[in-house]
Amino acid sequence: MATIALQRPFLLKTSSFGIKTPYRNDRASGIWTMSANWNPSQTREQMEISKELRTVSATESVPVVAPAELQFDKPQPQDQMLFQENRLQFGQFVVRKAVLDEEYWTAAWLRAESHWEDRRNDRFADNYKRKFAEQEYNALKRRSNTQLGHKCTCMVAVKKENRDVKHTVLKSVVGTLDLSIQYLSQGETFPGERVKNPLFCSIDRKSCGRYGYISNLCVAKSARRQGIASKMILFAISSAKRDGAEQVFVHVHRFNAPAQELYHKMGFQMVEAASFDKSNEQIYLLQLGS
Repeated sequence: MATIALQRPFLLKTSSFGIKTPYRNDRASGIWTMSANWNPSQTREQMEISKELRTVSATESVPVVAPAELQFDKPQPQDQMLFQENRLQFGQFVVRKAVLDEEYWTAAWLRAESHWEDRRNDRFADNYKRKFAEQEYNALKRRSNTQLGHKCTCMVAVKKENRDVKHTVLKSVVGTLDLSIQYLSQGETFPGERVKNPLFCSIDRKSCGRYGYISNLCVAKSARRQGIASKMILFAISSAKRDGAEQVFVHVHRFNAPAQELYHKMGFQMVEAASFDKSNEQIYLLQLGS
């Protein structure tokens, strides 16, 4: 393992309510103030850790423990070297799929910072964030491999290539989110719906509806108010449809009014049937309107 110094990015304030992504058999992921992520398997211990953490000073340089093979002084890859047709360019930024391990790690660190940014003066915060980033990096790499029809893509917003200014990978990533493509279980109309298992069911998952799920959206403070969040969401929606998703969902914390407003402006509507689930009353499930 190698230790590097990473200047702490300024991120949007997050909710203190720890919520995780709905990937089956997956671990915790970060939260952004405009998004909330849920997993019914989250443990009480993880919830308590999330509630107890505090962040360090916003100007402090935070040492990050990263895998030794990562090279954070590596230049940002040139567009012609990526061979990616699926991308979205706007202003000074580009939204695309993460391709380098260094981009996965930076995305993981952004999520760690975002997860605990509203916490202050906790002497153990750095240790928790480093551990979180390490685990999230490994989870991102694991989730990026398609398994049993489930596809998860880590998307990043990066600074556009500039002839005059050369960016390293570490300094080029300003935002990230995950897009997961999955199949609804037989009888479900939305993910997590409680339905009675049919007496005879088909093992062909493709006969069920395919959907996209957006999670772990976070943006560096230095890059806010430039439309990055909405562009990443639009890119995720178009990518989901390109992969055959019939529906797109996202979870939002019930008290996160800015997030709800953003998603409503982009065509998402609350799934009323999901709001009656008392076990998840802290969050709302939103669905992209047709």
